[in-house]
Amino acid sequence: MKGLYRDTHKGKLTGVCAGIAARFGFEVWVVRILFVSATLLGGGFLVILAYFATSLMLEKQSPQIFQTRQQQFDHQMKQKPWQSGRSAKELLTIMEQDFSEIEGTLRDMEAFVTSDSRQTHAEFRNL
Repeated sequence: MKGLYRDTHKGKLTGVCAGIAARFGFEVWVVRILFVSATLLGGGFLVILAYFATSLMLEKQSPQIFQTRQQQFDHQMKQKPWQSGRSAKELLTIMEQDFSEIEGTLRDMEAFVTSDSRQTHAEFRNL
């Protein structure tokens, strides 16, 4: 899901800046300010040309990718809980689910690291 797409849901013109922001984890306004600054500080025609060329080359974001990215955005730690409009009980439930998933992943990693198959993989890499 980490591809580069035009995000027309959050975009103003064609969604290029919003897509870049979503792909690299920036705030959309930061990417827009960088685009405007680059345009005004001497890159004018080339930056605008690159923007419209990018808008023609990038695919529009599908609804499934939008929903996945929206769910990921809802779980970001930098978002303040009181801004999401959820109760403390809902937030704790979400955090418990997230930590359970992380714990499961860590258990799988630990099982692999301590297993014989890891040693076999390491030996084959050394050949």
